[in-house]
Amino acid sequence: MASSSFLLLATLLALASCQGMASDPSPLQDFCVADMHSPVRVNGFPCLNPMDVNADHFFKAAMLDTPRNTMGSKVGSNVTLINVMQIPGLNTLGISIARIDYAPLGENPPHTHPRATEILTVLEGTLYIGFVTSNRDNKLFSKMLNKGDVFVFPEGLIHFQFNPNPYKPAVAIAALSSQNPGVITIANAVFGSKPPISDDVLAKAFQVEKKTIDWLQAQFWENNHY
Repeated sequence: MASSSFLLLATLLALASCQGMASDPSPLQDFCVADMHSPVRVNGFPCLNPMDVNADHFFKAAMLDTPRNTMGSKVGSNVTLINVMQIPGLNTLGISIARIDYAPLGENPPHTHPRATEILTVLEGTLYIGFVTSNRDNKLFSKMLNKGDVFVFPEGLIHFQFNPNPYKPAVAIAALSSQNPGVITIANAVFGSKPPISDDVLAKAFQVEKKTIDWLQAQFWENNHY
């Protein structure tokens, strides 16, 4: 009896550990196309009736082949994300993709994906990229990438990309391990929250005068994800 109880406990712990390590729930059928109009609220989206599914639920036409406008961006980049909201067939499959266009000297500023690891490859140009580990070390891992190079950003860690070329744009493609990876741009979240975080809190956190925080909070914090 004791042996059976121990085996049952070990099995439950193993199952819980597997679920805890997964970013997205694993599929239990061939596909679960998202039913965007269902009133049911679940973690992700409920499944559309398989009899109503067709090839278009797994398809998006010509989204990543066209250069995006970066001139209107204060940070000089434009992120075009294809996730479950654009392709309902991605529901439960744990993957999405993005095209990132960088103007000369443009950047995708420090940000994090709370639900996904990212693997990025450079299609054109050169990128200086990096990520920072969690407290206490806060170690920076950085690299200069050229066309064809690939780099991985671990899930949840702050990372960035910067085009150091003052004359030529750059382009990258990123795959992410979630149907809806989410993004938190650090400066936007800290200085552009609604309502704003108390300047007393931020002045203490950054060890600067409150007038510096007030100036930062007064800036327009642009979202470069479209």
